[in-house]
Amino acid sequence: MELETPTKAYVVSSLMAVKRNSGKTFGQIAAETGLTNVYVAQLLRRQAQLKPDTVPKLRDALPGLTELHVHQMMEPPLRSYDPSIVQDPTIYRLNEAVMHFGESIKEIINEEFGDGIMSAIDFFCSVDKVKGVDGKDRVVLTFDGKYLPHTEHKVEHMVSRLNLQKD
Repeated sequence: MELETPTKAYVVSSLMAVKRNSGKTFGQIAAETGLTNVYVAQLLRRQAQLKPDTVPKLRDALPGLTELHVHQMMEPPLRSYDPSIVQDPTIYRLNEAVMHFGESIKEIINEEFGDGIMSAIDFFCSVDKVKGVDGKDRVVLTFDGKYLPHTEHKVEHMVSRLNLQKD
C-alpha cells in the first residue's frame, strides 16, 4: 500500500500549527535563526526551501518540528499562491501600492541603475513596525533585491550558437 503525498495546504497547516503551539512570532523565530521574519514565514508556508545549515537553528526555535516536517521543508517547494488570496485586504493593498507606485519605482531604478530589473530570487524582504511622527504605528516593508541589467542579445554570447558553429 502506497502512502499518499500530503497536499501543500496540509503541510502548511501542520507547520503553522507548530508555530502557533510554540507561542512565538515570526520575528522571534527570525531573531533566533538569523533569518528575516518574511523568510521564516516563507519557510513555514512552503514558499522557500529550508537549507541544511539552518535546520539546527530552526529546530531549536521550533522544537515541535518533526523529522517529516524538516524533510518536507528541505524539498524544493512549489512556489505558488491561491488567486483568491488577492481578495484579502492586506494583499489587495500591497498589490494596489505596487501598481500605483510601480511606474515611478521602475523609472527610478532605470535612472539609478540603467535598463534592468530587481531580482525576486536574490532578494531579501522584511516587515518592521515603527512609530510615525504622529506617534501612530506604521508598517515598513523592505524589498532588497539584486539589480539585474538587461543584456544585449549578441549571437557571439550564445553558447548554443557557438557549439553549433563548431560542428
